[in-house]
Amino acid sequence: MGSVDKTAVAQTVRQTWEAEILPSLSDLVAIPALSPMFDAQWATNGHLDAAVEHVREWLAARDIPGAQVEVVQLPDRTPVLLLDVPATGDDKGTVLLYGHLDKQPPVGGWAEGLGPWKPVLKDGRLYGRGAADDGYAGYAATAAIEAVRAGGGSHSRCVVILETGEESGSPDLPAYLEQLEDRLGDVSLIVCLDSGGNDYERLWLTTSLRGLASATVTVRVLDSGQHSGLASGVVPSSFRVLRRLLDRIEDAESGEIVIKEMHVDIPDDRIAEAAATVAATPGAFRTTFPLHADTRPVDDDEVELILNNSWRPTLSVIGADGFPIPVDAGNVLRPFTTLSLSFRLPPTADSTAALEAVREALTVDVPYNATVELSRVEHVDGWNAPQPAPWLRDALDQVSTDVFGNPWATVGLGGSIPFMGLLARRYPAAQFVITGALGADSNAHVPNEWLHVKQAVRLTEAVAHLLDAHARS
Repeated sequence: MGSVDKTAVAQTVRQTWEAEILPSLSDLVAIPALSPMFDAQWATNGHLDAAVEHVREWLAARDIPGAQVEVVQLPDRTPVLLLDVPATGDDKGTVLLYGHLDKQPPVGGWAEGLGPWKPVLKDGRLYGRGAADDGYAGYAATAAIEAVRAGGGSHSRCVVILETGEESGSPDLPAYLEQLEDRLGDVSLIVCLDSGGNDYERLWLTTSLRGLASATVTVRVLDSGQHSGLASGVVPSSFRVLRRLLDRIEDAESGEIVIKEMHVDIPDDRIAEAAATVAATPGAFRTTFPLHADTRPVDDDEVELILNNSWRPTLSVIGADGFPIPVDAGNVLRPFTTLSLSFRLPPTADSTAALEAVREALTVDVPYNATVELSRVEHVDGWNAPQPAPWLRDALDQVSTDVFGNPWATVGLGGSIPFMGLLARRYPAAQFVITGALGADSNAHVPNEWLHVKQAVRLTEAVAHLLDAHARS
């Protein structure tokens, strides 16, 4: 890896993680910095500001010559934290390193001794909400910059940007990208540490991200609940009406989405990548998730599972209202049924067109002329990566061998990172390294979220070498 002292890079990264990152990251886990979608009073509660200030203080204490740390906040928008580090030599364009500090809700069901705001370091895992998604990213990016310097390497200008609205769809980022456009300059490399892969044995590069469309739909048939013995058979069931509307969107037998606006032709190179991923980690998609009892995946072919998860649309019902819990359920014909619908879209699908097709399917020619209300509507386009430049592919080959001892692999991520689509449109010539320490079993968004510390350390070391390769490209 060029003239970089690999031993110095590795030692710097490991020492920084052990002595300085893990203690501060643990304190960050303890801050309940819910994303604005899950905390309407975020500005008053101050948890996002507390998370930003906590990391700002850590960054400000780093001994990086010429580095500037700044909190940027536009009126009525969530704050952004910036670390701006000047180039060590010839500048090959800005390297933008991305992460986020906002978190998903805590949810219940954490294991004994664990909790969302209780950092626990055990068996090489740091447990707690936001440890893996994505609190570690700013620390890792900064340590990578320090390590490449310690190893005698070089880097172009680096800007670490940490937002606080990613889990809400990054609604404020377009305004910040506009505001910071002149300061960021010519962005030639984008490193995002908010992703992951199928195991913890290699470097995983995310080559696509699905888009998102979501809506909460309510079907209302009564002004108030009625005795089911008196009203059933006369008043239509709101649940049945909604079930019929969902049949316009999803084939209940196969799970296939029937709205054509949500489908795209899958590129041949992504199909080939899916086959290569299965060959590299056979069984990963069939065994990673904790299927209950004899439950089977939706397909026996792992390549098809990967394509389902990365290039085909899906629907998940993620919330419901209008139902009492079973022990409180009386014989009542309920006045309404509400479901929260979350669609994952292929990377190149038009999320605006997809959402409009969903709206039409749910609101036109409604059975029994029931009232349909849509709320909490959101849509975000996905992203499909450009092919790696020769310098990047060579660097990935070498860093994978030297740091991980295994070839790097690719994955199409089933989730969404709205920031990537925004950046791809704004910097179409940039190279992308979308990676991270997450695995399918890291439990992001659910109970017992944990960070694989050793993978995060290796990832930090890899980013240091990629920064040097970029500066020499």
